[in-house]
Amino acid sequence: MDELLEISHSLINNTSLEFERYLKDQIAWDEKLIGIKGARGTGKTTLILQYLKKKKSEGLLVAYFSLDELYFLENNLLQTAKTFYQTGGKVLALDEVHKYPSWSRELKNLHDRYPDLQIIFSGSSIIDISKQEGDISRRAIMYELHGLSFREYLKIKHKLALPLLKMDQILFPEGDIRQLFPNDFKPLSYFNDYLTTGYFPFSGENKELYFQKLRQMIRTIVEYDMAEIKGFDIRNGKKLLQLLYIISQRVPFKPNLSSLAEKTAIHRNSLSLYLSYLAEARLIDLQYPAGISISTLQKPEKIFLNNTNYLYALAEIKPEKGTVREIFFQSQVKVNHRLNYSPSVDFLVNQEYHFEVGGKSKTRNQLLSDKHFLVKDDLEFPAGKSLPLWIFGFMY
Repeated sequence: MDELLEISHSLINNTSLEFERYLKDQIAWDEKLIGIKGARGTGKTTLILQYLKKKKSEGLLVAYFSLDELYFLENNLLQTAKTFYQTGGKVLALDEVHKYPSWSRELKNLHDRYPDLQIIFSGSSIIDISKQEGDISRRAIMYELHGLSFREYLKIKHKLALPLLKMDQILFPEGDIRQLFPNDFKPLSYFNDYLTTGYFPFSGENKELYFQKLRQMIRTIVEYDMAEIKGFDIRNGKKLLQLLYIISQRVPFKPNLSSLAEKTAIHRNSLSLYLSYLAEARLIDLQYPAGISISTLQKPEKIFLNNTNYLYALAEIKPEKGTVREIFFQSQVKVNHRLNYSPSVDFLVNQEYHFEVGGKSKTRNQLLSDKHFLVKDDLEFPAGKSLPLWIFGFMY
């Protein structure tokens, strides 16, 4: 355990507080059992280490343990946490919990036995605590961390501190919304870089190296993380990667399950389940009509890649602008709002607002009411009911 604590202290001490993710302000940090899930690369570990660093500065004894450490192949989490608590531990962070077989039961026991010990756990987006042992879902407050918004990207990459906007501020501004931004702010000069390489915090200057990292991360998610999904046979990982590749060349599209089944050699009856696996892993997003219950057996109306960076990393040729626009809108708005399929426009949001996403050729003929809006990628600032695409990247 001494080695675990040494690793913990080193990680915490070397964590920077210069940039903090949006989720930091949404988490109820006074709760005693907090869960944070999300896809690989989104920054869950950094978010937790930043919190631990602050608590350590307050004089509390804190620790960070990753449950995929070799230590936990031979040692019990329950006993390790008990020892930490008995030596004065106050805040315990457990990462990669989905790699420890009995994590939910042991976390429930720790929470019940040591009510003054705060436990923060994190893991893959595939975690569904409602299906875990020990009824942990009644005890834990769960959050999900998504990739960088366009606003966050501008802060971490270009040191621009810009406002957080709510949907109503964008759709129904009380004044000229450009007054919220610096006079010299040119959003379109940064936008393309974000679309290609800005979604994950680890992006660098080398585009091809970044895309290579993304492709490797995708393989790791499918071949390593998804083994934890109950019912998933890891031997089908290759088929799943093939399915993702086919989707990446055609998104967003209305899936033809028979055609997909033929191309991937996945039985048609299993295809909806495989699509749900990819969605749970946050590799794709599935869109369904409003007003229906969603099940893994139901065919989605539309399929998107999870973010535009995946599109550029996987596409064989330069992606079409229309595809990039729709994936960006989906990836940003879904964080705090519900999106559904609509037969008449590109997106139905919160079952109330209708959005048509396009370029400068889009016309207002499609605006049927005061709740219909045009979203354009070549617009610098709002013009009536025509809204710039980039501004939806300021909603988290």
